[in-house]
Amino acid sequence: MARRNRTPSSALTDIGRLDPVVCERARVSRDKSYDGLFFSGVRTTRIYCRPVCPVRPAKAENVTFYLSAAAAEQEGFRPCLRCRPETAPFSPAWKGSRTTVERALRLISSGALDDANIQTLAERLGIGPRHLSRLFKKYVGASPAQVARTGRVQRAKRLLDETKLPMTEVALRSGFCSLRRFNSVFAEVYKRPPTSIRRAKA
Repeated sequence: MARRNRTPSSALTDIGRLDPVVCERARVSRDKSYDGLFFSGVRTTRIYCRPVCPVRPAKAENVTFYLSAAAAEQEGFRPCLRCRPETAPFSPAWKGSRTTVERALRLISSGALDDANIQTLAERLGIGPRHLSRLFKKYVGASPAQVARTGRVQRAKRLLDETKLPMTEVALRSGFCSLRRFNSVFAEVYKRPPTSIRRAKA
């Protein structure tokens, strides 16, 4: 039987589902061409990683694959501090073929849900909020609100790593409405306060 040619796009099936066989091969080999296409959640540690994570790969039976960082966080996994999921390229294999979701993701990345709700976002896209939620569940694996939440935390993590901005400024620039909310969400995602990340970089 001829061996099938596998490419990064084949990590996803034609309906937006991950192919676990392809993802597992890419994870174990740390294939850079798959970076950003999926994330691996390790059930024993409750940490999720990029395919290129330098940490020794976990056993396959303990790993679950996710379409996005938001989907992994929605299931209770926290970001790996070694491979830094917040720096992964955003390049889902279906990009360009799902224009509504692509536009929604761009708007969310620009802060569309920082001071507005799903109803407002859906109206900007010309669809209903329930339909928008269905599209996100199918092609992103997480709700628009979860994607926005993950995006804010990722922006904050980059600012903590790359700048010396005060915590209040980090919170506001990341899209959080208050320092208290920033501290709460960050600690929920990383299982540690943002100050501990800053101290570790000192």
